[in-house]
Amino acid sequence: MNLLSGKGIVVIGGTTGIGLSASKAFVDEGAKIVVVGRNIENVENAKSQLGQNAETISSDARNPDTAVHAIELSIKKFGSFDGLYHVAGGSGRKMGDGPLHEMSLEGWNKTIELNLTSLMLSNQAAIKKFLDLKKPGTILNMGSVLGFSPSPRYFSTHAYAAAKSAIIGFSKSVAAYYAKDNIRVNVVAPGVVETPMAERASHDESILSFIKTKQPLDNGRIGKASDVDGLAVYFMSDQSKFTTGQVVAVDGGWSISEGQYRE
Repeated sequence: MNLLSGKGIVVIGGTTGIGLSASKAFVDEGAKIVVVGRNIENVENAKSQLGQNAETISSDARNPDTAVHAIELSIKKFGSFDGLYHVAGGSGRKMGDGPLHEMSLEGWNKTIELNLTSLMLSNQAAIKKFLDLKKPGTILNMGSVLGFSPSPRYFSTHAYAAAKSAIIGFSKSVAAYYAKDNIRVNVVAPGVVETPMAERASHDESILSFIKTKQPLDNGRIGKASDVDGLAVYFMSDQSKFTTGQVVAVDGGWSISEGQYRE
């Protein structure tokens, strides 16, 4: 039997990269899903790839109504809401994030809003619905190894690191509070993965050389979006029914490797 048969899952930020790959895996495992993305072209592309067991919405995760609407659509269309996977977020480099002495206040605020506030809103909507339905549920939040394992030469966006670190503290605190309600909350922390956000790294020979030793698994490479799918399926399934408040790095060894620079 498929691991997610009968599950209704909402994926916030599920139209590209890690979110889209996970959405495909969820459908393959029998789930009915609602996928949210900002870019209408990406949303339409995701719909064509995911088929009839998926509904797609074009909306911004920073809007307080986005997750609420997605959850209600899951219940209306598929009859259930069992899990939330929050992937939405991204680099604030172009918005003014960077090393602290160069960071703008606007860069800080926008990066925190994009990565942390949006996640708080989706988690809040999910928790409220699980409590209202008086049922167990699961939430998986997107962190990053940069939230606890910095890399100063090539990855020095300090607001992004702060947001991803805060996601860990937020998720653990929420997990602790709602464990009595059988609502579990966990975090996946990828290393550098081949996504639109990682385009800068994937085209920089110096960074690729560094990644070779910083993420040494599988001959040293940038991660693939699909590398995260197995863990996402686990946390959305009943296989994880006794697991909450955990942070799992899917990072090719990043967090335990020194990484070598090519001078």
